Amino acid sequence: MPLLVNGARVDLARPTGDMIRAHPHLEEKAKLLRSQPAQIVEPKGLLYVQQREFAVTTPKDGSVSILGSDDATTCHIVVLRHTGSGATCLTHCDGSDTEAEVSLIMSSVRSFSSAPGCGRLEVHLVGGFNDDRQLSQKLTNQLLRAFDLQTEDVHLVTFCVTELNDREEQDIHFPIIYGIAVNVKTAEIFPATFPEKGPDEDLRSAHVLTGAPLTNIYDAKTEQLRIGPYFWGPFPHVDFWLEQDDAQILQNLSTSPLAEPPHFVSHIRSTLTFLKEHPFPSRSLFPDRKPRIYKKNEEGLWEQVCSDKI
Repeated sequence: MPLLVNGARVDLARPTGDMIRAHPHLEEKAKLLRSQPAQIVEPKGLLYVQQREFAVTTPKDGSVSILGSDDATTCHIVVLRHTGSGATCLTHCDGSDTEAEVSLIMSSVRSFSSAPGCGRLEVHLVGGFNDDRQLSQKLTNQLLRAFDLQTEDVHLVTFCVTELNDREEQDIHFPIIYGIAVNVKTAEIFPATFPEKGPDEDLRSAHVLTGAPLTNIYDAKTEQLRIGPYFWGPFPHVDFWLEQDDAQILQNLSTSPLAEPPHFVSHIRSTLTFLKEHPFPSRSLFPDRKPRIYKKNEEGLWEQVCSDKI
């Protein structure tokens, strides 16, 4: 069965504006979400998800209580939750392979939801804005279509994307919400920012910049964050990009240069520097072909553990 709103199938042949008008409660819910100030989420109990990553866990998790992601401009953040098991997945999609990514997160949530008659699958979509290249609108449509192709019913509960997440200032459009978090225990979803985006922030960003597919970074059964092993070759023209000024990096390495958060360029420079320092991660980062494994310590912070102790 397909994507549903209030029990009725979404008509994807019509523009998304028609869907919003047909279901005004979606617009009301988006308005309510937009009106909330972004909460600062501290690292304790947090699992931060970067672009093209996903993580899934349940309320039984003793280490992670919050999943979150931010810095989304044209990207969308997707939360998929099974109301019976409480299994919750958060991912940060950029339109690279949306249909395959939705199938992946569906199966990840399904793996924690063994009693099919109990509860339902609910999806929450947040992100994007009215960008000049209409990349946000394209991704919104891709996500709606991908969920509509699933064999199970998927109920669209939150729809705060593109035109419903847009603000205009001096003829320039910006997203209102750049990041969200979901409380795995309570199912609450709220706008959020994250002072800490680690561990291995540069490594994970490098994986994305070199064309990585959507990657699962968390094993909820062992409560371990697993990064890698990742492999790439020397990044093309890395010295050239590192020599460019901020304006050039912003203009050429962003999908929405005018709407990026202030730290975008410094983040890209840091990632490019990491790629220059590690042209062959199979030698410098993953010589044993094993992931870098982290567990939460008693303070609720990630701490690396030796893989031979697992």
